Amino acid sequence: MAHKEIKIGDYIIGEGHPVFMIAEIGINHNGDMQIAKKLIDGAFVCGWHCVKFQKRTPEICVPEAQKNVMKDTPWGKITYLEYKKKIEFGKVEYNYIDKYCKEKPILWSASVWDLPSLEFLMKYDVPFIKIPSAKLTENELLAEAAKSGKPIILSTGMSTIEEVDTAVEILDKYSDGNYILMHTNSAYPAPLEDLNLNIIKTLKDRYKCIVGYSGHEYELEPTVIAASIGAKLIERHITLDHKMWGSDHSSSIEIHAMDFLYRRIRDIGK
Repeated sequence: MAHKEIKIGDYIIGEGHPVFMIAEIGINHNGDMQIAKKLIDGAFVCGWHCVKFQKRTPEICVPEAQKNVMKDTPWGKITYLEYKKKIEFGKVEYNYIDKYCKEKPILWSASVWDLPSLEFLMKYDVPFIKIPSAKLTENELLAEAAKSGKPIILSTGMSTIEEVDTAVEILDKYSDGNYILMHTNSAYPAPLEDLNLNIIKTLKDRYKCIVGYSGHEYELEPTVIAASIGAKLIERHITLDHKMWGSDHSSSIEIHAMDFLYRRIRDIGK
């Protein structure tokens, strides 16, 4: 059975507690640690509780048909697989991220896209493990993450309710109910008419668990509404500039918007 309260770092997530806010850096660092540091700084200054990255093994995650497709990048015209390797942080970078975030302090973690990435992340004392929407149906990854003893945050974009049922069964079995489900629309950016924020209540009622919202829309208001109708964890992609090169920058929020959103949400749920 799902927990009614979950501890992430020193924070308690659940009814009667402030909304927990994750700044999703993802791959918006573009493989550059200086950009990553500025985004960590921005999240910390704006009062957000955690920054999150994405960890992939490109050889596993890039489909065979795409590996040799040529792509124009800041590093010139290279294959899609080479591009994915360019923007992937490894041990040296994550050691630095771990140290840098502790000095702030601000929490950090990452979405894991494959089993080697999960094994990699578990070398750090992260406060939770995130499973992205695209991996909700990968039962082995879900089970191994759940067995870690860490809280699991699972996004549900692109999924049928039956697929979510199966994922929740795995989480109940292996994590002892230590999980949060995130309502997500996986379009980048997500059209407002497709957000269907009512699913937040549906997930809460169906699974009796803590529910959050991961937003990919341009605007801030749907995220504020999500928090006001019961989302106890908010995640938004962040960027230094919408015009930066990269796939996720246009659907991310800049630092000034992070500050504005934090101020709108901070008192909801108290």
